[in-house]
Amino acid sequence: MTIKQTAGRDRLGDFAPDFAHYNDDILFGENWNNQDIDLKTRSLITVVALMASGVTDSSLAFHLQNAKANGVTKEEIAATITHTAFYAGWPKGWAVFNLAKDIWTD
Repeated sequence: MTIKQTAGRDRLGDFAPDFAHYNDDILFGENWNNQDIDLKTRSLITVVALMASGVTDSSLAFHLQNAKANGVTKEEIAATITHTAFYAGWPKGWAVFNLAKDIWTD
């Protein structure tokens, strides 16, 4: 599967075309399509990085949905968030669980 992203151009293309290019072509184009790490692992790494940074907005929700689409199970995301909370902070764990439980509803 090839990842193709247009959010940068769609939302910022006229205002910040360089940023849109880096977002769509480099971050999501080259980086996410690099075959050295599978998409499931890449998704988990991204969730952990955002959680550790304290990012709990719509971008984390997007990446949680992406993780689920890339095969991360409810048990795997719960274990990942719990493990990361010990290192990144318990309140961050709560914040991420509040997003994740709405995504893994099945």
